[in-house]
Amino acid sequence: MTRPGQVRIIGGMWRGRKLAVPSLAELRPTGDRIRETLFNWLSPIIGGSYCLDAFAGSGALGFEALSRGAAHATLIDQSAVVVNLLKQEAEILKTTTADIYQATLPNQLKRPAHLFDIVFLDPPFQSDLLLPMCFYLEENNLLAKEARIYVETNTPVNASTLPNNWEVIKAKKTGGVAYCLLSRIERQYA
Repeated sequence: MTRPGQVRIIGGMWRGRKLAVPSLAELRPTGDRIRETLFNWLSPIIGGSYCLDAFAGSGALGFEALSRGAAHATLIDQSAVVVNLLKQEAEILKTTTADIYQATLPNQLKRPAHLFDIVFLDPPFQSDLLLPMCFYLEENNLLAKEARIYVETNTPVNASTLPNNWEVIKAKKTGGVAYCLLSRIERQYA
């Protein structure tokens, strides 16, 4: 690992605070403009929410959620270097509302005390982890009734490949990044 870079929190109580980003090839922090769009989408529901920042990397999404009023955020990464840095950032921010641990997802995801209201899924683009993670969350009943799921990829999400009770409610593409907000809906059966 070389000298870390930085990403800043763009809103809320920690606005302007910088988070260290280790120089790891697979680490690709979500850019400021994309994060601003995402949190504008989430602004009506972020307060008091329980969030999962899977594939946390810099922790920008999880810490941004806490900065903007989320009740709790679980940040997970498979890299020990990244997890140690996230724990240091949580100490610097003096937050006790973040649960940070190392895990290989989806199978090592711990059952949360509260179902997740908001999930951030931004796996490394070259990985094949996005769809398995989506189905794991749904099949293991880890999501709140009307959860929102943010997905960031290098190609637009094909809604037909997602769990059948998830729908795309917002989608954009910026440069080589496609991102969307999904909504989990309860199916009504007659």
